[in-house]
Amino acid sequence: MSTAVVLMAYGSPERLADVPAYYADIRGGRPVKPEHLEDLVARYRRLGIEDSNPLNEITEATRAALEAELGLPVFTGMRHWQPRIADAAGRALAGGAEQVVGLVLAPHYSSLSIERYRAQHVDALDGRAELRFVERWGSDPGFVDLLAERVRLVFRKHEAAPHVVFTAHSLPARILEEGDPYRDELLETSRLVAARAGVEEWTFAFQSESPTGEPWLGPDILPHLNELAATDVRDVLLCPVGFVADHLEIRWDLDVEAADRARELGLRLDRIELPNADPAFVRVLAGLVRRAAAVPLNG
Repeated sequence: MSTAVVLMAYGSPERLADVPAYYADIRGGRPVKPEHLEDLVARYRRLGIEDSNPLNEITEATRAALEAELGLPVFTGMRHWQPRIADAAGRALAGGAEQVVGLVLAPHYSSLSIERYRAQHVDALDGRAELRFVERWGSDPGFVDLLAERVRLVFRKHEAAPHVVFTAHSLPARILEEGDPYRDELLETSRLVAARAGVEEWTFAFQSESPTGEPWLGPDILPHLNELAATDVRDVLLCPVGFVADHLEIRWDLDVEAADRARELGLRLDRIELPNADPAFVRVLAGLVRRAAAVPLNG
C-alpha cells in the first residue's frame, strides 16, 4: 500500500506584511480588534521578522529530514497559513497515496487543537485514502528522553539544580468541564521528563493566553514567577513541553516577557533548547509515523 505523510502545524506568517491576513485567519471571521493586531505586528517586528520567518524554515527542515528518514513523501499542511492541510492532503493523493499518516507537531490532544487538525484532514481526504492519524505522543519515550536530556544539559551549567517550570500553551478553561484530557496529558509529560532527568523541584505553568474575555487555564507563567520569587527560588529553568519549535510563543512570551519579569524579580532564568529539526527529534517523529502506518488507529 502506497503511504504518504501529512505533517501538520499551526502555521506562521512568512513576512511582516502577512500578519494581518494571518491573524484574520486565526480569528475565523470574528472581529479583529485593531489594538490586538497592532500588538502582534509589533512583536514580530521586535523579533526581526520582516521578510522571512525562521519558524517556517524550521518546519521545512523538519519535513525534509523526516522524508529522508522515512523514505516516504512528506507534505506540510498548516492550519492557519500556506500550504494548507487540504493542499498537503491533495498532493499526497495526487502522488498516488492509498494510506496517509497525519501527524501534528503538537504532542498533546485537545478537542480545541488536535481534533480540529483531524477534522480538516478528514475533510480534505474525503475517503479517497485511508487515514492513520496520530492523536497524541506527549508520553512517547523518545520524546521524553529528548526533553530530559535538554534539561540535563542546562543542569550541567549550574552548581545547584534550578527549579524547573514546565510550560505549554493555555486553552480556555471550559475544556475541563468537557472532560478534555489536555491538562492531564501535559502534567503526565512533565512528570515523566522530571523523573527521567532527575528533577526534584518542579512546577507547571501555562503561557500564551489569548485575550478572548473568558477564563483560561492557569497558572500563567508570569504570576507563577512572582510566586517562585516569593519562596526564595533564585534559579529557574523553563522547559516547554507543549511546543517543539521556536514559535512566537517561545521567542516572545518566554524569551522576552518571562525574561523581563525574571529580571525584575532578581531571578536567573534559563530555557531548554527546543527540538526544532534536531535529528534526534526527527527520529522520534519517524517512529510515530512507522507505528501509525503499521497499526490502524481507532477513530
